[in-house]
Amino acid sequence: MARTPTVTREGIPENQRTAFDAIVRERGGIPAGGPGSVMLNAPEVAQRALGLALYLRTETSLAPRVRELAMLVAARENDCQFIWNAHAPSARTAGLRDDVVNALRDKKELPALAPDEAAVVNYGRELFRTRRVSQPAFDAAVAQFGVLGVTELTTLLGCYTMLAFNVNAFGVELPAESTEEALPV
Repeated sequence: MARTPTVTREGIPENQRTAFDAIVRERGGIPAGGPGSVMLNAPEVAQRALGLALYLRTETSLAPRVRELAMLVAARENDCQFIWNAHAPSARTAGLRDDVVNALRDKKELPALAPDEAAVVNYGRELFRTRRVSQPAFDAAVAQFGVLGVTELTTLLGCYTMLAFNVNAFGVELPAESTEEALPV
């Protein structure tokens, strides 16, 4: 169980209830797990943040395989079991090879990557580890995705870090039907 109880409509300030109601209506109930379950403590924040996450997960110019890889990089760099478990299967379905997923999970040397995969991993790791991106990493990402795509990629990495922070800070547990091997942390 997360560190806080399940959010109830009565437990939030009245000025947040419209956003709370919209999220509950959209999701068909109060989210029981994941970032939405704890972010609902601040419904206005949740509504905006989860809307951005949905857009970044489904509608950007980046290919699904690239988006899922970026989510895995964010999950791995933030040691977020929940996001890793949620997105590793989707990454595989989107075409990311098992050996790449497994090497990322285990923090092992990565196998040969496609140029777009290498651009995501190098850009993301550099940004997470140094809080900056070198000109070569930036140029490689722009060569693959253009300025629009690199802006989306950067925002996706930041958004999934925000989600990971919420999940990690609130102690959200993995669902019972977890299928992925846990991140070694």
